[in-house]
Amino acid sequence: MTTATKAKTTKKKTSKSSPKKNLVIVESPAKAKTIEKYLGRNYKVVASVGHIRDLKKSSMSIDFENNYEPEYINIRGKGPLINDLKKEAKKAGKVYLASDPDREGEAISWHLAHILKLDLEDKNRVVFNEITKDAVKNAFKEPRSIDQDLVDAQQARRVLDRIVGYSISPILWKKVKKGLSAGRVQSVALKLIIDRENEIKAFKPEEYWTIDGTFKKGIKSFQATFHGLDGKKLKLESNGQVKEVLARLTSDEFTVDQVEKKERRRNAPLPYTTSTLQMDAANKINFRTRKTMMVAQQLYEGINLGSGSQGLITYMRTDSTRISPVAQGEAANFITERFGANYSKHGSRVKNTGGAQDAHEAIRPSNVFQTPESIAKYLDKDQLKLYTLIWNRFVASQMTAAVFDTMKVSLSQNGVSFTANGSQVKFNGYLAVYNDTDKDKMLPEMVAGDTVKRTNTKPEQHFTQPPARFSEATLIKALEENGVGRPSTYAPTLETIQRRYYVKLAAKRFEPTELGEIVNQLIVEFFPDIVNITFTAEMEQKLDDVEIGKEQWQKVIDEFYQPFSKELTKAEAEMEKIQIKDEPAGFDCDECGHPMVIKLGRFGKFYACSNFPDCRNTKQITKEIGVDCPTCGQGQVIERKSKRNRVFYGCDRYPACDFTSWDKPVGRSCPKSGHFLVEKAVRGGGKQVLCSDPECDYKEAIVK
Repeated sequence: MTTATKAKTTKKKTSKSSPKKNLVIVESPAKAKTIEKYLGRNYKVVASVGHIRDLKKSSMSIDFENNYEPEYINIRGKGPLINDLKKEAKKAGKVYLASDPDREGEAISWHLAHILKLDLEDKNRVVFNEITKDAVKNAFKEPRSIDQDLVDAQQARRVLDRIVGYSISPILWKKVKKGLSAGRVQSVALKLIIDRENEIKAFKPEEYWTIDGTFKKGIKSFQATFHGLDGKKLKLESNGQVKEVLARLTSDEFTVDQVEKKERRRNAPLPYTTSTLQMDAANKINFRTRKTMMVAQQLYEGINLGSGSQGLITYMRTDSTRISPVAQGEAANFITERFGANYSKHGSRVKNTGGAQDAHEAIRPSNVFQTPESIAKYLDKDQLKLYTLIWNRFVASQMTAAVFDTMKVSLSQNGVSFTANGSQVKFNGYLAVYNDTDKDKMLPEMVAGDTVKRTNTKPEQHFTQPPARFSEATLIKALEENGVGRPSTYAPTLETIQRRYYVKLAAKRFEPTELGEIVNQLIVEFFPDIVNITFTAEMEQKLDDVEIGKEQWQKVIDEFYQPFSKELTKAEAEMEKIQIKDEPAGFDCDECGHPMVIKLGRFGKFYACSNFPDCRNTKQITKEIGVDCPTCGQGQVIERKSKRNRVFYGCDRYPACDFTSWDKPVGRSCPKSGHFLVEKAVRGGGKQVLCSDPECDYKEAIVK
């Protein structure tokens, strides 16, 4: 035997087969690479890209004769992916299911286990609330079996929503028009918007007056407001009353009757839940709900910080305000190091609000030491804005209360009393990172018996205002306060009611459309429970009870379906067909000469030829705003609508001119930058004119 042959034989005898890799299945390809890097070479991480099994789209897919059993199929188009997953699972040492830590994620793992023929009792389910090295590695030390209660809660919601949607929608198609839909949460949201619109229409403004005065103590001026007459508070309802009050003032000298000084504490806000993040993102950084969730998903799944991708925030679908003891400790260390020990409130416990599922933590940064400034260069503009919002709120929530010195002064002359209020920050506490208060408004030092001088009196007429239309933020707040929907449902709900043209956004506020009012009227009449807030909130609670094993999911569905099926029978028999009539457009078709009409379509109203189907001429309904195009100067700026029914402004010469703006141009140029000026709505009503250049700070006074 040759030396080479011996060596070959020896090598063959001593070689060992390499150990099989463990397979980890996550939902998103974006986080698969990050997690694989954390776990090392013995693991392969792949993505299911969301759900792989679902109910058929073409039918109800629920077996009513077999205890509401769902009839699942593999999602169309996922066949190659499923085959790849099966191949990987077959050659893996062990399969771990690491989908998101919520009901949907648990259901995805359950479906994966079914398709891959995994043992449901096996401890192969791994959950982590943040995508960091420590969190991921610790999760793999304590895998668990699939939580069937969580799966059943997801199935119950899916079956319930399918029954409602696939039962009512066909009736609406027959009785109103094709393409309509109804759903549990969306129907309540629509009704809230319409009820608010009815309140606004029914509102009768009431006149009232205020009297503001400027006073001086020594050389210091301060403001005070009329309070009442002869020791009693008085609401001024007419100019006549104002004149009577002012007639009693015989001089400018007022006496200080009372001075109250107190110390007031203001606690930091709680860390973000999904809904409070959506609300603050809308109010503070002008993000729509869908955008907030999209950017939050990016921050959760991971951003490349130079040395590799890393998840920057915890899971963003949560209604819990709980913070883990580890995160509290890290925050305490950061706050003590940055601001001092007297700024940290380490050890305090946060109590969740009623109804919170508390499946995982509040939304917080994964690593509090990664300040927005330190990682700004790795984030795009939107990511930095949202991360800053989350980071500031979390750090503030772990800081001590702000302390204020407050002062209330009562002044009078001849029975006419005014009051003045002032405050000053004594200890800023959480305001060091989260300043949500007005500037100090201190009063000069005064004691009872002092004399102050009035320098000016300003009476002003006002009228009470109707309640404001809902914005995305305030509608989410209303749904949450009423216990309707859950964190994962808010964004798709708002998107659906706009996509169906039940509502439209005007100045970032929801207005119901004619179609929305018709649909709401029918659902209120024939399916009152669907839009009953109390009923819907109780149903959400029952789904939560399924999640913790207190309720059996088929029983919850049956209790709903038995009365609902009777309402369906009645609606089929008694709901009258509604004919949405075309309106005359007032001009003729430029192709065939027949009169044009205004039709109601999927994306709102549009012009169409009355000679349809022989003539298919259509035109978009546009509204000129009387402003020349700032880009080309030749066209007129018109009001348009996006596919999501959001109003924007563009040139009527499109596509020859591509000018567009979400804000309404006013027809003037900025005196500082030369860019065109736009009109923006401001909180509390009114509009403000600003420069369209985000780098320019030019603004004009608010016009009510």
